[in-house]
Parts: sequence; structure tokens; C-alpha cells
Amino acid sequence: MDYYAHPTALVDEGCKIGKNTKIWHFSHIMPNCTLGENCNIGQNVVISPEVILGKNVKVQNNVSIYTGVICDDDVFLGPSMVFTNVINPRSAINRKNEYAKTHVGKGASIGANATIVCGHDIGEYAFIGAGAVVTKNVPPYSLWIGNPAKQLGWISEYGHRLKFDSNNIAICPESKVSYKLDNGTIIVL
Repeated sequence: MDYYAHPTALVDEGCKIGKNTKIWHFSHIMPNCTLGENCNIGQNVVISPEVILGKNVKVQNNVSIYTGVICDDDVFLGPSMVFTNVINPRSAINRKNEYAKTHVGKGASIGANATIVCGHDIGEYAFIGAGAVVTKNVPPYSLWIGNPAKQLGWISEYGHRLKFDSNNIAICPESKVSYKLDNGTIIVL
């Protein structure tokens, strides 16, 4: 075993877990999941069957990741955030054949207590604020807050708000990387 699982964690058969991944107290990794290298799965996390997490994904305590979710490398999932996988759930109606997909792009961050309604993708390096309820697709490098979530602005790979000049150019203060805003799309220069 090239990964660590706390003795109280439950890892079902058929999971692929990458080297140096850590799974902490009372978490349940269900069948046929794929967790990349160097992931950190916090306490009391549920990862449903067939979920795919890339490398270096950080999952904080009390997170639910349901079937249909794919997270690329370097994704951050804040404490108690949740994904859904059915648009119209009913206890008495089995809708397992209706699970909707959600894709979270490389480097995206989702804040504490946020909810991602299924079928909506989160673009690379997007930032979802704490408590936000995402009900639509989120473009790469965008910053979203509120319920329902609305776009507040743009954000760099390093998590800094981007302030665009009259030529629609912004420079990240930490990395000095330049970004161009072109018809609602960010281009890294």
C-alpha cells in the first residue's frame, strides 16, 4: 500500500489510490473510485462509487462527493461543501440512472459549505466562495459568491483578484503573470 488510511477509514474493493495519498478518520471511499497521488482526504468524507480525483486534490472535513463528479489536479474542496448528482430527488423514486456529471477543472477552489448543483462544470482556477450555491456553469478563472451564486470578478491561478486596465490586461501581483479578458474569456499571456 503506497497510501495511508487511518484505521477508522473504510476503503472499499476496487479503488485505485495514488502514492502518498492520505485518508483520515471516519472517511468512506466507496467502490471503483480513483484518487490520484498526493491527495488529502479529510475526516468524515464520503466519496461515492466511480468518483475520480486527480493528483494533489485537497478534500477538507465533512465533504460529500457523489457519483458523477470528476476533479482534475490541484482542486481544493472546502469543509462541508457538497456536490449533488440528481436534479429532482425523491426518496421513493430510484433515479440512479439519471446521475448528472460535474467536472471541476484544474486548480479550482470551492469554499466551505458551498453546494454544487449537478450538471454544472467548474472551470480551471475558478474560485467558489464559502456558502455559494452554484446553479450554472462557472467559467475558468472566475470568482463566484452567493445563493444563487453570481460572478463577482476574475481571479488568478494564485488566488488573487484580477483588476483589468483599459486594454483588458491584468497582472497577478504574486506571479507577475499577465491575463487578458477577451469577450468573457480569460487568456493567460
